Amino acid sequence: MIKPSAATPKLMKHRGRAVVFENIEDYRKRIDDPKLKVDETCVLVLKNCGPKGYPGFPEVGNFALPAKVLKKGISDMVRISDARMSGTAYGTVVLHSAPEAAAGGTLALVQDGDMIEIDLPKRKLHLDVSESELERRRTKWKAPKPMADRGYVKLYVDHVNQADEGVDLDFLVGGSGAPLLRESH
Repeated sequence: MIKPSAATPKLMKHRGRAVVFENIEDYRKRIDDPKLKVDETCVLVLKNCGPKGYPGFPEVGNFALPAKVLKKGISDMVRISDARMSGTAYGTVVLHSAPEAAAGGTLALVQDGDMIEIDLPKRKLHLDVSESELERRRTKWKAPKPMADRGYVKLYVDHVNQADEGVDLDFLVGGSGAPLLRESH
């Protein structure tokens, strides 16, 4: 999902090198590191912030640009994540990537240096990596360790649907919701 009216027009067609953050902690640790190999032509990729990966589908999709890019006066870059943000109000940000990285979606396979192309007029988002290389990466991919091995968090991670399916618990799908037990107004 992307909100075209919030995107920078010149970034609606863009090709750039991926700079990948494996999770929100990795992002926070490295985004302002002067040694981070990033410039305004790159595509920032934030993984494992979706319903299963965080868990809980947090509003961390509005992740900021690197300080060294901001210092150049740049105010937007292409960003991709399996997270969400409230209102999707600013920037060229592709969110709700599904299946998310923690579920083994294509986002999980993106590596630093991969070329990513976005073409909003054509509704295209392309990871320029061969199918054979993606298959090699898939065979090596391992799901991240769950945040909990029991309790509600475990139940949630095991049963939550992906963003494109509404982030509902799979055992509730098709239900009509709770009945109105008493008048509330």
